Amino acid sequence: MTQPHLLVDEGELTDIALIPGDPGRVDRIADHCDEAETITENREYKIVNATYKGRELTICSTGIGCPSAAIAIEELAAVGVETFLRVGTTGALQSDIEIGDMVVATGAAKNEGTTKRYEAVEYPAVPDYEALSALVDAAEANDEDVHVGPIASDDAFYAETDEAVADWEDAGLLCVEMEAAAVFSLARRKGLRAGAICTVDGNLVEGTQKGTDTDDDELPDKAKNNVGRAIDITLEAATTL
Repeated sequence: MTQPHLLVDEGELTDIALIPGDPGRVDRIADHCDEAETITENREYKIVNATYKGRELTICSTGIGCPSAAIAIEELAAVGVETFLRVGTTGALQSDIEIGDMVVATGAAKNEGTTKRYEAVEYPAVPDYEALSALVDAAEANDEDVHVGPIASDDAFYAETDEAVADWEDAGLLCVEMEAAAVFSLARRKGLRAGAICTVDGNLVEGTQKGTDTDDDELPDKAKNNVGRAIDITLEAATTL
């Protein structure tokens, strides 16, 4: 059956998907691959099948936030995708994490509403160990330093108060983004694998939210450059999964 939002059928995609939020980043990931073919484009979802070092993979954007990410996971899983690697951007919550740094998530606080429709908030939003390990190992193999630890997923980009940021910082959360909690939770519920690596595009503790130190571009130069390095890490991880 054709999926209503992704517009794909079973057998059209591969068993592993790299899932950026931004549809524009699908093409950027594809540019790092050896071969690529656009499969569908609809709303916030753009899907490309590609090959990297002989590994066939799918790239699918999820849009912004857990609701659209959950739709992507549901429909990708329905057509046979078994592993999900989020490669995104994030805002740091610790003062020693700089713009352009990369974070591999060991879990995501569920500060969003989507997963509450699936399960109790007490149930953990955590990555699969193999996916998490593959991302960390690929970073080490590429001589890249990454921060590894818990993050937060939040629904309201413009409603993150100073009090909330201070609480997240005190809790030791490394950064905040908008999709990982749904990706991790849905993959776990379906018996599938998921992991996430994100590039820091601002530091909420230091008051440098995304877009505050750029001109017309969404990301500062260092973050843009290191998104490419995070893509390389994720592609290398995909070859081992």
